[in-house]
This record gives sequence, structure tokens and C-alpha cells, in this order.
Amino acid sequence: MKILLCPLSDGGYLYPAIAAGRELHRRGHQVSVLARSSAGPVVAEAGLPCAVAEDFGGHRAFSATWWGKSGAAQYRAVLRAGRATQADLLVTSVLCDGALLAAEALDIPVVVVGLSVHLWDYRSGGDGEPHLGRTRESRTHDSRALHAAVREEVGLAGRASRWEDDPLLGDALLLRGDPVLEHPGAELPERVRHVGPLDWEPAPGLGELEAIEDQLERAGTRTGAGKPIVYVHLGRFFGGRTLWPRLNEAFTGGPFQAVVEQGRSTEPAPAPEADILLVRKPWMGPLVDAADLVLSNGTSAPVLSALLRGRPLALSPNGSEQPLLTGACVRAGVAVRDPKTPSVDLSALLESVSRDEGLRTRARALGDRLAAVDGAARAADIVERVAQASATPKENHEYAISRPR
Repeated sequence: MKILLCPLSDGGYLYPAIAAGRELHRRGHQVSVLARSSAGPVVAEAGLPCAVAEDFGGHRAFSATWWGKSGAAQYRAVLRAGRATQADLLVTSVLCDGALLAAEALDIPVVVVGLSVHLWDYRSGGDGEPHLGRTRESRTHDSRALHAAVREEVGLAGRASRWEDDPLLGDALLLRGDPVLEHPGAELPERVRHVGPLDWEPAPGLGELEAIEDQLERAGTRTGAGKPIVYVHLGRFFGGRTLWPRLNEAFTGGPFQAVVEQGRSTEPAPAPEADILLVRKPWMGPLVDAADLVLSNGTSAPVLSALLRGRPLALSPNGSEQPLLTGACVRAGVAVRDPKTPSVDLSALLESVSRDEGLRTRARALGDRLAAVDGAARAADIVERVAQASATPKENHEYAISRPR
């Protein structure tokens, strides 16, 4: 089978798709990756061939920054690349309307790699779920409206979709978290499955980690050696408040030192006197290993990385899935939410997280559950079942999808 991976090229979306793609390649399938040129070295390290998105008219079409604005360009790029690679099936990211519509135009199945939690309406249940941000109903309505707008823009309006019940899920949507992160009593849509973290990332380059350790050691001679490390991973702000003023306050003369991944924060502002080392790396695992705890806006990649290593979390959410995942982690007892009020001192909050053995124990337990799941194998199983179902006469589709391997 020829499979085209066409996720967003940002690491939080690209790496999980690569994890599934590597397993599918190991099983003998022909797997290639459509990604922007800057992601080429990462795809090469994964051992998969890369189709450069810009060569197919996909400039900016696979950037999370441009999500919601480049659906038509993404559709055209995936359509062209799918034809060029003679793809039998697509694997894409959640929020990739263009790829979903290209699968329809190509008349091939598509599997969607989701986040740690389900973004949209449950099939049933979920009553009483608190909303730190937008409601599921609002998020679902707007996501479907955007999908319909892209559909019209690319000329597919009026054409029947085989996913009329929910076009956002494709033939299957794979969640990378754990059922405990969904609201108690809620039932996921039929095509949504948990597969675990799909944990893969590129390895640090020669000497990269040692250079960071040397910088921390040199900083320790100035600020006092032995301070525990907080790994800070900043996601998009979505118009919310930047954490930088509070980071500078918390890590100046306090009990911790910070390694801050710039991530998608476009205006890093570490104060000269703060115990902050700013990095921009395509990997985070070794830095989380060295940390006592993790502070994040609440995006899937750093949350899963922290849990897989048994690190408790302090979460300061803004938009997108950040409030939803934050609520799930607080409910699971593995995180504390930063209320972002002047009365709450961030340094004191981090100290309370660091000292909370119950929080740490629950984080280790959930991390052990996540680590025990062979997510790549589960994802590959589902991809193969979807492909089998698409090749099966309609009267046999239900059997092909649901029967055990």
C-alpha cells in the first residue's frame, strides 16, 4: 500500500504522524511524507522519503501558524502530491481541512492523527463538563463551518461526503492520550480511537545536550549551583497574555532555574538577571528528563512528554486545546492550573507542584499507562483496517472495520 503522510509540519503534529509512518514502513508499506522544506532533515532522520510541500504549491499550507487561512492551498498541494505518489491512503493531522477534502477528491481513505484529547462534541455524555475556554459545541460549530468554507472554496460544495455525520474525523481519528483524560461518562464518536502518545522525536545533534548542560553549569556559578530545573514549553498565545513577565519574576532569585523552549512564542524576553536559558530545539525529551517539573501552556506534545517521564505539570492555558487539556490533566490529578491572577505567585505555585508527592505519583502512574501502549502499532493496525474497509464491498464494510486482528 502507498501511504502519504500529510500532517502539519510543526513538530507537535509531524512527529506523531512519523511514529505511525515508521511502523507502517516497517510492515512493508510505501510511506512518504509531504512536508515543508524546513522539516526535510527531520523526515530524513526518520528514514522516510520527503515530498517538499513548496514543490506542490504548498507554501505555508502545512504551518500551524497559518491554520485556518491556507486550507485551499493545502488541498491543492495534497491533491497534487497524492497523485504524484499514487497514494492509496492519506494520514494527516487534526485541523487539516485541505487534506480531508483532497482525500475525498482522490477517492481514497484518510486517517487523522489527533491531539491528546478530543476537541469536538462527544457522541453522548460529557454533561456538566466545566469549560475553561470555549464550549465543545462552539468549537465543533466553528470547525465544521471552516471545513464547509474550504469545501466551497475548492469547488467541492454540493458534493456528497462519505462522512456526512462528521467530516472532521475522516475514516478514523486517533487520540494520543488516555481515556482518563476524557470527561467521565462521555462517549467518543464511533470513528475515534485512543492509540497512545505516538512518541517519536529527532535525537539531539552531537554535543547539543552537552552544550546546554555546560551553559546551565556556568549559570550555576553565578546564581548558585544545584537549583532544580523547570522545563518551560511555550505554545501559541492565541491573543492571551504572554508568560514572560511572570517567568522573569519567578526565575529571578527564586528556588528554580528554567530551560525555556521558545516554541511558537515569537517575542522571547528573558531578563538578564533571570535564571533562564532560552533554547529552540526540535526535541524535548532529554530536557524533560533533566527537569523536576514542566510548565506549559497545555499543548499536547509537552504534556505527553512530561507524563511519559513522570513529571508533574503546571499549566497556564490560552486557546485551542490548551484549556481543554489543562482541565483534563487537573481532573486526573497530574497538573495544577495557573489561575493567572496577580494574587498567585508563579514561583510559589511551582514550589507547591514540586513538593506535591501525590501529584508526582499520579503523573508517574499515568505515564506508565501511556508508555505501556504501543501507539505506533495501534495506529498502524487502524490504518490497515481502514484501507481494508475501503477495498471491501459496501455490504461488508462494518465487518471489515470492526473485526479484531
